This record gives sequence, structure tokens and C-alpha cells, in this order.
Amino acid sequence: MSDVSDVSIETVLERQLHAATAAISKRTTVVPRVALVLGSGLGTLAGEVSDATSIAYDEIPHFPRSTAPGHAGELILGNLEGTSVAVLSGRSHLYEGRTPAEIAFPVRAMRGLGAEILLVTNAAGGVNLDYRPGDLMLITDHINLTGHSPLIGPNLPGMGPRFPDMSEAYDPALREVALRVSSQCGVPLREGVYLGLTGPSFETPAEIRMARMLGADAVGMSTVLEVLAAVHCGMRTLGISCITNMAAGVLPTKLSEQDVFATAEQARPWFAQLLRDLVRELGIRDQASNA
Repeated sequence: MSDVSDVSIETVLERQLHAATAAISKRTTVVPRVALVLGSGLGTLAGEVSDATSIAYDEIPHFPRSTAPGHAGELILGNLEGTSVAVLSGRSHLYEGRTPAEIAFPVRAMRGLGAEILLVTNAAGGVNLDYRPGDLMLITDHINLTGHSPLIGPNLPGMGPRFPDMSEAYDPALREVALRVSSQCGVPLREGVYLGLTGPSFETPAEIRMARMLGADAVGMSTVLEVLAAVHCGMRTLGISCITNMAAGVLPTKLSEQDVFATAEQARPWFAQLLRDLVRELGIRDQASNA
């Protein structure tokens, strides 16, 4: 009985992914090298993609619609800084009532289109006491305290192994590239561990003290499930957080989403510059490796 169930569920997901990628491929000939997930405040970067094809999520079969503030819910395929890209302008979150499989679906679809690298960004709260709002943090590792994973349930053998290794979830070679690009363009990058929780409430001061004791430098409500799916299906992954606020209990002020959005907007110019230069460097490296 379990074997029959596994086959039926596997077939449904495979059919959904095929339907999504087929619908996208009918609209564009772009085969993306890099898939970018744009977090809060970075939506305008999607407007810099040249020769672009824009597709609303609700026009793609089985794509989850984003309801989070500041998330456009649009896929843009084209060229950014000489590199073929698929830009996910907006994402879904557990706090919107989405399942882990729904959150992972766009990442898996981008892999199906040919993307080899996932560049994921987010807004995060600063747990490390040395951080300040507006800092950018290169994610070296993550702690998944959401209690969820998109890999639970029947495995898709054609997509990835049953038990994927996560010891280098955030690709060390890509992190070296990011640090070099950061130095060249003059946009400082901190390095740290991202801790994922479900939200939508901001964390309590006690939860932030726990996060610090566990070794987290930043905390947020996204990213970890996307990265799990990306690593599982063989993508090389790079993550960057924008520290939009200091987490609960660090400063004697209450947290608000308005402050998060305001800081994200202030950080947008240098964050976007870093991403542009990073995407260009990834494209140059790709061309060199294929020469």
C-alpha cells in the first residue's frame, strides 16, 4: 500500500513541475544560469533585467502566490550583467499558510529550467550584537527551527537522494567569489549563521537569547526550506541577508514591519550593487569554464 501511495504522490509532483516549466518555456527561450530569489526591498532589481520576459506567478501552473508585503509575485527571465537569469521577485512563506512543498516548488521549477546556481536573499533580524541595521551578511550555514522540510514524504529519485548531505549547503567556492566581489565593489559583507523560524510574529527576547546561544547571527522567516530543496536537486547555493533590524531585546525598542521595510529600502542601493557585480562575476566564471 505504501509503495502505491509513494508512486502516486511522486507522479503528481513531477506532473506539476513539468506543467510549470512547460508553461514558462512557451513564453521564453532563456535557459537561466542563475536563479535569484529577491527578498524584501529588492524588487526593483528585477526591473534591470534586459531582454526580459515577465510572468506573474498566477499565470504559471501550480506556482504559489505570494501574499507577503513587498513581494511582487512575478518571475522575470532574461539577462542581468551578461548572465542569463531567472529572477523570483517575491516568495512564499510558512506563515502565509503554505506547505513546505509549495515553498520549494519555484526553486525546483528553476532547476527544471536549467538553473545551476541559486542566489537567495532575505531580510533578517540581527542576533549578533556586533551587527547594525543595514549590514549585509553572507550566510555560511543555517539552523532550521521551522519544524518543517520540503524533503519530508516520498523522495523523487530523479531529483535528488533520499538523504542529501548539508555539510556545505552554502557553496564554499561561491562564498569566496562573493567575498572577493564585496571587496572589489566596496560593499562590506559580514559572515554568519542564519536561523529560520516560521513567523509571522517577531521573536521574543528569550527566543533571541536562545538563537544566540545556538550560534545564530541572524534570524528570519524564509530561506531555509528553499535551500534544502536547492541542495537536494543539485543546485549550488549562495545566500545573503540584509540585517533590517536588531532582533527583539537587543535594543530598548519594539519591532515593526515598517522599520524593516524602511531599512531594506535604505540598504537597497548597495545590496543591489553587490548582487549585480556578483551575478556578472558568476557569468564570467561560467564563460571561462566553458571556454
